[in-house]
Amino acid sequence: MATELRHRAPAQTVDVPGPEILTGAKTIQPVVGSHPSGKEKHGWLVQILRGLSALMFLLTCSTAIHLTQLIGAPLYWVNRDLYDGYMTLTKQSFGLLIATLTHWWSPTTIRISGDASVADQIRKRKDGRVEFTFPERLIMIANHQIYTDWLYLWWVGYANSPGMHGYLYIILKESLKYIPILGPGMMFYGFIFMSRKMAVDQPRMAHRLGKLKTVHTTPSGTKYLDPMWLLLFPEGTNASRNGKIKSTKWAEKIGVKDTEHVLLPRSTGIYFCLTELKGTVEYIYDCTVAYEGVPRGEFGEELFTLSSTYLRGQPPKSVNFYWRRFRVADIPLEDQEKFDVWLRERWYEKDELMEQYITTGRFPPSPSDAVTKGHPGFLETEVRPRHRFEFLQIFVVLGVV
Repeated sequence: MATELRHRAPAQTVDVPGPEILTGAKTIQPVVGSHPSGKEKHGWLVQILRGLSALMFLLTCSTAIHLTQLIGAPLYWVNRDLYDGYMTLTKQSFGLLIATLTHWWSPTTIRISGDASVADQIRKRKDGRVEFTFPERLIMIANHQIYTDWLYLWWVGYANSPGMHGYLYIILKESLKYIPILGPGMMFYGFIFMSRKMAVDQPRMAHRLGKLKTVHTTPSGTKYLDPMWLLLFPEGTNASRNGKIKSTKWAEKIGVKDTEHVLLPRSTGIYFCLTELKGTVEYIYDCTVAYEGVPRGEFGEELFTLSSTYLRGQPPKSVNFYWRRFRVADIPLEDQEKFDVWLRERWYEKDELMEQYITTGRFPPSPSDAVTKGHPGFLETEVRPRHRFEFLQIFVVLGVV
């Protein structure tokens, strides 16, 4: 992969528009001080109305989902499998909330490509939506660019066939569980909260991962595992100026090459997850994420804030995914130091992918004709629900009660 990237054609031969204007051999940077999404689309009055309406929608739907969770909570002491299935439905509701909220208040283009390992698992539907056919059990890893990365990756579960937005599990920092309504809701979802102290986190992770690898048996004697998409950000935090400084110091401390566009990954958490789940999950799916218009040396979190995205009408013009797949059996899990090297090499490849994106405005195109027919190496879509009023499903249980 790294060799392939190093021998790609120069940037000026790529005939596609990007966040920069490409003219011959010159790359013209965006005007300093301008926002990559252009001018503010709304005045202050509209911004206030947008903010109030988005907040009302989020709180109304989140409260309905949490009340639905509370209604079903007693199932925990009646039938554990029934309880888990019920909470899966409420998690699907939140995935639907995300898709609707983004479509209405923060529309953006999703541009997707990947290497040969996933080329036959991503296709364009006749209605313009993209459909993924990723397996029901996988570990998903990604570079962490801005706070809302998880939102777009949760949408991938929604767009998957079969839908996996009810089976997503995220490892995230402990402080998030104290957010009113959303925090308790995420605890019902079985998310794994980390204090970043392994002595404290390891027993928690072992308990939660133990549930995710529990083998069930049907009345006929057939054994099966529950669906699971486990999402991890090995960098531990989103890319920022302070995070980049810490990452550079860490590279110097352990004597390895630094990265330019991503933070160096930490292997302890993902190594523990892989060793605990070994034998129950076959693949790691790796997504490299880039946001259109972030200049070299800048950070997306400073440009695509909640205010600019949802109030001022300045969401990213495009969110770009490049997918790869790795077989767990081929990963060196017998020794953590070897795994650390393996993971770091994948992040160096990510850094090269990000370099190509910043230079050309595109990740490498997908190689498969099955995927790229009619779409020159890239599939484009948007985050949106299947139907305009699909979000009303969120209120079904409350309506029945």
